[in-house]
Amino acid sequence: MQKKVEIYTDGACSGNPGPGGWAAILVFGPHTKEVSGFGGETTNNRMEMTAVIQGFRALTQPCDVTVYSDSNLVIQAFNSGWLDNWLKSDFKGGKVKNIDLWREIIKVIQPHRVKWVWVKGHSDNPLNNRCDELAREAIAANASPLGGQK
Repeated sequence: MQKKVEIYTDGACSGNPGPGGWAAILVFGPHTKEVSGFGGETTNNRMEMTAVIQGFRALTQPCDVTVYSDSNLVIQAFNSGWLDNWLKSDFKGGKVKNIDLWREIIKVIQPHRVKWVWVKGHSDNPLNNRCDELAREAIAANASPLGGQK
């Protein structure tokens, strides 16, 4: 039986594009692990997707994972079949952005069973709010006051 893990994710951007931060919190029983990081000139969607990737990279074995995200793009890509359609067309049509990150998400989720849950951002979900705080802290610690990286 696989371990049940929850991953809460969020991304933030100061300007869009601009300096960005991402964060993920992994919850396994009473244990939590926080991971976060910075991206230079980036977008909010890239940071949201990076948070998912890094959350999965922190897992050491196949798990039953529930991902909680306030990114409608990420959640709908899986729950509404958008990603399946993009894959059928090999991302052709020119409308899909961040193909490199979609391919990476597909790769890192491969060994896991995943459920995708949308949560309202900046609301009453304490772990989503903590992810937002961590992502913003990553921006503050790494971005120069004039934009870009310190």
